[in-house]
Amino acid sequence: MEISPDAWVLAEWQGWRLTATVGFTWLVMAFLVIVSRAITARLSEGETVSRWQVMLEVIVTAIRDQIDEVGADDPDRYLPFIGTLFLFIATANLLAVVPGYEPPTGSLSTTAALAICVLIAVPIFSITRRGLGGYLKTYIHPTPLMLPFNLIGELSRTLALAVRLYGNVMSGTVIVGILISVAPFFFPILMQLLGLLTGLIQAYIFAILAMVYIASASRSRPKPDNQPDTDNPNTAGD
Repeated sequence: MEISPDAWVLAEWQGWRLTATVGFTWLVMAFLVIVSRAITARLSEGETVSRWQVMLEVIVTAIRDQIDEVGADDPDRYLPFIGTLFLFIATANLLAVVPGYEPPTGSLSTTAALAICVLIAVPIFSITRRGLGGYLKTYIHPTPLMLPFNLIGELSRTLALAVRLYGNVMSGTVIVGILISVAPFFFPILMQLLGLLTGLIQAYIFAILAMVYIASASRSRPKPDNQPDTDNPNTAGD
């Protein structure tokens, strides 16, 4: 039994190996591009819309509402990135029902790449929101002595994102393999259904944690009660 799709080589040419991780990652991306293109090509603003458009609007609205609940100032600003993370992970996990398919999220290299995307997105969103100086000050808040601890925390949460997603997907694959050897007909079906639910939950958790990290780095510090709100012209002169 192969625990990781990295061990499955689909093709090899002059020392270059195409593993199942890379191949199925391309497959998931192609699937998302084709489906999104097919749905968005026939969008309608009239009273009659297709079921696919309704499904798309429900998904986008649900993701936007979750971003808003995290406390982000402008949910639409983060929607493309967080929505892409969720849809990719969810699709990669749900396609496990296809025979012969191995979810690329079962590879630590894939989950690490997704976590690194979050690691890069955090300062980008924060700098565009607060400026470079405002972002760098978060590493020495509330005291410069916290600089090494804040740096370690930044790296450790990235590692936690990668390992959490990889561990859950990989463990599900191992459990299904064990149950197939014990009861090859009944238990695998139940575990497959449970695996689909777990895959959606893992996609949700990953996207929410990514949004929490971005929102916490991008959120400005609250103003003291005795400080006037200079952004409001009605109170600036009081």
